[in-house]
Amino acid sequence: MTSAALAGVMLANPAAAQVDDPSVAGASPAPDTQEIGFAADQLDYDQEKDIVTASGNVRMERDGNHVRADRIIWDRRTGEVRAEGSVIVDGAGGDRAFGDHVLLKESLRDGIVENLLIVLNNGGRLVADRATRTDGISKLDRAVYSPCRVIDDKGCPKEPVWKITAVRVSHDPKRNRISYRDARLEMFGVPVLALPGLSHPADDRGGTGFLIPNIQYLRNTGLEIATPFYLALDTNRDLTITPHIYTAVAPLLELEYRHLTRGGAYRLAGFGTYGERVSTSTPGQSAQNDFRGYFEGSGRFQLDRRWSVTSAFRFASDRTFLRRYDISRDDRLRSTANVERITRSNYLSISGWAFQTLRSGEVQDQFPFALPAIDWRKRLADPWAGGQFEFQLNSMALLRSTGQDTQRAFAGARWDLQGITPLGQELKFTAYGRTDVYHTDEVNLTSTADYRGENGWNTRAVAAFATEMRWPLVGAFLNGQQRLTPRLQLVASPGTSNLRVPNEDARAVDLEDSNLFALNRFPGYDRWEDSTRLTYGADWTWSGTDLRIDTNIGQSFRVSATNRVFPDGTGLFGRTSDIVGRTNVRFKNTLNFTHRYRLDKDNLAVRRNEIDASIGNNRTYASIGYLRLNRDIGPQLEDLRDREEVRLGGRLQFARYWSVFGSTTIDLTGRQEDPTSLANGYEPVRHRLGIAYEDDCLTFGVTWRRDYDAQGDARRGNTFQLRLSFRNLGR
Repeated sequence: MTSAALAGVMLANPAAAQVDDPSVAGASPAPDTQEIGFAADQLDYDQEKDIVTASGNVRMERDGNHVRADRIIWDRRTGEVRAEGSVIVDGAGGDRAFGDHVLLKESLRDGIVENLLIVLNNGGRLVADRATRTDGISKLDRAVYSPCRVIDDKGCPKEPVWKITAVRVSHDPKRNRISYRDARLEMFGVPVLALPGLSHPADDRGGTGFLIPNIQYLRNTGLEIATPFYLALDTNRDLTITPHIYTAVAPLLELEYRHLTRGGAYRLAGFGTYGERVSTSTPGQSAQNDFRGYFEGSGRFQLDRRWSVTSAFRFASDRTFLRRYDISRDDRLRSTANVERITRSNYLSISGWAFQTLRSGEVQDQFPFALPAIDWRKRLADPWAGGQFEFQLNSMALLRSTGQDTQRAFAGARWDLQGITPLGQELKFTAYGRTDVYHTDEVNLTSTADYRGENGWNTRAVAAFATEMRWPLVGAFLNGQQRLTPRLQLVASPGTSNLRVPNEDARAVDLEDSNLFALNRFPGYDRWEDSTRLTYGADWTWSGTDLRIDTNIGQSFRVSATNRVFPDGTGLFGRTSDIVGRTNVRFKNTLNFTHRYRLDKDNLAVRRNEIDASIGNNRTYASIGYLRLNRDIGPQLEDLRDREEVRLGGRLQFARYWSVFGSTTIDLTGRQEDPTSLANGYEPVRHRLGIAYEDDCLTFGVTWRRDYDAQGDARRGNTFQLRLSFRNLGR
């Protein structure tokens, strides 16, 4: 058969010709009757030898395996396929191999490759002088693996940041595993570590094996080496076992189990050791050996389109375990379970809460269990005026082992109507009503009288009517656009018996810009702001090409008698409130500055001064946070104590991949702000300083941290941490 005849076959379907076409196959059938896709600029067929020679942009495909080359010679009698010139072999699993000369079997899966380069799904590369593939498993001789870049920004070759060299490498796509013999790690061209028996997953799916160790030194536990072992139980389940070895204390074992199900996911984790425990409640008591541990878990399940279940729990064996072993700085642990039903107009939540305190001065038995806490809401359109109704039913029971118990239930309704006048004013009308029922006992066990309420059953009715007007005024200003919005709100609410019922959820009250125009400025349901008040203020926004400024300011005036339910110092005591405001300035993505403040209504003294600012980009930045609460509220209200602190942080990139970073938190609270404080007005809380290297395939860092707070066997001191992460390896 001539070349011209073969060319005619190709022209019939230039995208792909089938070489088992009778006009090409002749009298000798292929060893396997499975169809092979073939395309080329030119085909030559030697009918006597049964050899097909394709040249010019040749493409061959079978069972998801693809071969591209400048020239392919296919011996149909032996089943050998020889590819030459810029050969690219794409496997069914998505990996891609490059070579100068490739000898394949007819399946296009097995064969021999010279000067091989394999590009894996996750960006890793395998290079070898020679490789053989049998049953889909590649054996590479004198091979190198690295996910790092091998060319610089100018397109010139460069040495990878790290690579693994080996006498032989095995790549098994079915097991998703790359295994090495006589492996050695090189960093920046220098051999640093022998890695006998090394293997790792070929992509990002993960596989069973050891992860990169974590190394750090802590004042409380000495030198620590943690070597995680990752166990892939299934495609949707895994277990990580991490033994922590210390030089100063007994070893600790950490377990983490994760499971992704059809309806959701959950995670369980635990830490455990047997070691010394120092009591925080009895100073001077000698340490005793005992089991110490911490357990946590979380999960979420979507039962159907409307119903879901969410849960989380945390429990520590004692008050200093988390800090001593540097697991967490949290000093209160919260556990919860919640069942929710959500539709377009309905919401139902049935939940429970439990709390554990780790603070040395607090009594655990005085922390409540909230079980159950039920909240139901429904929205309905107003068919008469065009507004919207919202109905709510809520109940909660708080139970304490030693302390006041409270049960509460209420039913409420709210109506809102919004509209715009012909002059552009935005009007909003609100009507609200609620009936509460409380039952309380053992109120004398609550130390703060304002929080107790009265023993037994009590009922209360609250109501309010409010109208609010906003008038946005828009115009050009200083080469930008500005919007000035005066705001005016009138709220009328008849007097109600606040102090007869306990205060469990509305203790941390403080006037801010965020709650100035709220219907009730208390944060919870147990306290209600009655009387009639007028609130006024303004919002102003200016936006230019790169700069944006948002600011607001406001104050309220109580028309009726003074409301005594607010503690003096919260900004809401008396007829006239304090002045509150907020300013935010943003310049591109470089500068972000926010200032919140509260000024005393009588002498403009600063009662709240809060600043959060950051400048820079992801590589180099500086941040500052400052807070001072100067409310002059007595120490009997622990939720409203004054404090002052400053937070500083920053990062400086001094080379392309190198940076230094640091942060500090300083407690500036003195006895002038808080009479119960033992600080002298300058008490460091925590310092941190480090240096890091980070590029596309390697992260390395050393961090020093000093903690100044001590409690029990969690002593103040230094921590040194080493962080090392290789892309695609051990993580």
